[in-house]
Amino acid sequence: MARYVVHRLIQAVGVVLLVSIFVFALIRLIPGNPVTIMLGENLSPDVERELVRKWGLDRPVYEQYVTWLVNLFRGDFGQSIRTHEPVAQLIATRIPATSMLAVGAMIIAICVGLPAGMVAAYKANSGLDYAAMLTALVGLCIPSFWLGLLLMLLFSLKLHWFPVSGYVSPLDDPGASLRHLVLPALALGVGLSASISRMTRSAMLDVLRQDYVRTARAKGLSEARTIFGHALRNAMLPTITVIGLQLGFLLGGSVVVEEVFSYPGIGQLLVFGISNRDYPLIQGVVMVFTLTFVLVNLLVDLSYAYLDPRIKYQ
Repeated sequence: MARYVVHRLIQAVGVVLLVSIFVFALIRLIPGNPVTIMLGENLSPDVERELVRKWGLDRPVYEQYVTWLVNLFRGDFGQSIRTHEPVAQLIATRIPATSMLAVGAMIIAICVGLPAGMVAAYKANSGLDYAAMLTALVGLCIPSFWLGLLLMLLFSLKLHWFPVSGYVSPLDDPGASLRHLVLPALALGVGLSASISRMTRSAMLDVLRQDYVRTARAKGLSEARTIFGHALRNAMLPTITVIGLQLGFLLGGSVVVEEVFSYPGIGQLLVFGISNRDYPLIQGVVMVFTLTFVLVNLLVDLSYAYLDPRIKYQ
C-alpha cells in the first residue's frame, strides 16, 4: 500500500502543477487589472505604473509564475493585492466556516440519501421505489441557490425560525452557530442526497441479485443482517466514491450557496478575489480547492480496501 500511496502522491504533484498553470494563465485573461479595479479609471498613469511595478505585474508572465510557484511550494501563498494580508491567513480564517457547512450538508445528504436508496432497492419497482426516485430526480433538478432562496423565504422571513444569513462560530455561541448553519447546509444537502440515493439504489439492486446474498438468506440469517451485513457493505464502494467527490467539492467551497446566504466561507472569498482581480487570492483559493480534491480522492481510494478485503493495492 505504501508504494501505491507514493505513486498517487506523485500523480497529485502533476495535477497540482497543471492546475496551477491553468489558473495562473486564465485569470490574466479576465478583462481589467487589479490596479484599475481597486483605484478606478481616473488613476494617474504614474501611480498606475508604480503600483504595477510594486506588485510585480510588469514582469513577464512566465517569470511571475515561476516566482509564485516556488513560493507556493515553500508554503507562501503570497499577499492579497486588495487587503494587503497574507493569502494563507485569509484562507485559514474561512476554513472553519466552510468545513462546518461541508460536514453539515454531508450529514444531511447521507442521512437522507442512503436510507432512501436502500429502501428503493429493497422495494424495487414498487410505489415506494418510484416515489423515492422521483423525489431524487426533483432534488437533482432544483438549483441549490434557488432552493436556498425558497428556504430563506419560508423559514427566515415567514416563520422566523432561522437567521437569513451570516455565520457564528460554535466557540462563541453553539446554538446560534447551528441556527445559522441549518439553511445553507439544507440547500446543499438536498441535491447531494439525491445523487447518493440514486447511486445507492443502483448498487444495492446489483448486490441483492448476487449468489452470496441468496446464500445468506438460505442459511437463515435475518433480513436485517443480510441487508446491512452483506449487501450494504458491498454496495458501498460506488456510493463512497460519490460521497468522496461531493465532500471534496464541499470542502473546496460551495461558491453559490455561500454567496446567497452571505456565509463567510472559502467560496465567498473566491468571489471577492475575482471581483477585485486579486490574482494571489484567486490562485491561493483555487490551489486549496485542488489539494482538497486530491487528498479526499486518495482517502476514498484507500477506504476501498477496508470495505472490500479482496481489493489489493499494488
